[in-house]
Amino acid sequence: MKEQLKDLYWVGSSKKELGSLPDEVVDVFGYALHLAQSGLKHDHAKPLKGFGGVLEVVEDFKRDTYRAVYTVKFNNAVYVLHSFQKKSKQGIKTPRPNLDMIRERLKAAKAHAEGENNG
Repeated sequence: MKEQLKDLYWVGSSKKELGSLPDEVVDVFGYALHLAQSGLKHDHAKPLKGFGGVLEVVEDFKRDTYRAVYTVKFNNAVYVLHSFQKKSKQGIKTPRPNLDMIRERLKAAKAHAEGENNG
């Protein structure tokens, strides 16, 4: 019996962002998204502080840190919100411009999910 995967939606330019990352990082994030579609959670996925129902996968590769952010809180679907290389060398906090983008894309995901429910 084949498992039923949740639909995967890319918000904004999140697919292009993911594609611009190193292949090794894309493989990890792709696997994490597949697990999310299966209703599971990658070992590196953790809640993003300040965002209910939003998860972040952090991957280090060649002394750089990369992050992929997604949510599973709408419509039995996975919405990819943002993928990026963390540029700041100080602290582990996600930079404000990235948080602002995630916030905007989360609103877009919610609007899409509500439109799907009404359609």
